[in-house]
Amino acid sequence: MSLSLVLKGAGYDVETGANGREGITKLTDGVKPSVVLTDLNMPELDGIGFIKEARKIPAMRSTPIIVLTTEASGRKRDEARAAGASGWLTKPAEPNQLLSVVKQLCPR
Repeated sequence: MSLSLVLKGAGYDVETGANGREGITKLTDGVKPSVVLTDLNMPELDGIGFIKEARKIPAMRSTPIIVLTTEASGRKRDEARAAGASGWLTKPAEPNQLLSVVKQLCPR
């Protein structure tokens, strides 16, 4: 099941992007998410670059950003945290695990 379907099924509004650059464009165009999920390995702008760029946007400075990736490297996790990531989930994440983290970082 896709992340989008899991989140929509739990009642969340979902905005998606095909790559990191598209995600940044949406944020600078005024999309104001309550929480962001990103992968590390994306075309055009990787996850670390996305997080760094997102954190430069005033409205995104305190928005939780969760990295959801197949990367299990502690070095990459540290790099993501230093860039401003709020949390980390390793794929494949179980739907309940994903929802639990989103609910913790984005209470309704």
